[in-house]
Amino acid sequence: MDWIAFLMDLLKVLGGFIAGAVVGFFLARRYMKKYMKKNPPINEQMIKGMMMQMGRKPSQKQINQMMKSMTKYMD
Repeated sequence: MDWIAFLMDLLKVLGGFIAGAVVGFFLARRYMKKYMKKNPPINEQMIKGMMMQMGRKPSQKQINQMMKSMTKYMD
């Protein structure tokens, strides 16, 4: 058995797995960013409801500030 040929084949297989994992990671990351931008996990009504539960009557300015700070972390 030719050990050099075996090692070269093994390196090709491992290289393919690593390349596939890297490409898959970046494709999944791109998909999730696009999905989160299209379907944000929280909206203005949710923020308003949370603040009302805490006993505060939020103004539209406060709601806009919270939405702006959340979208800043999503980009």
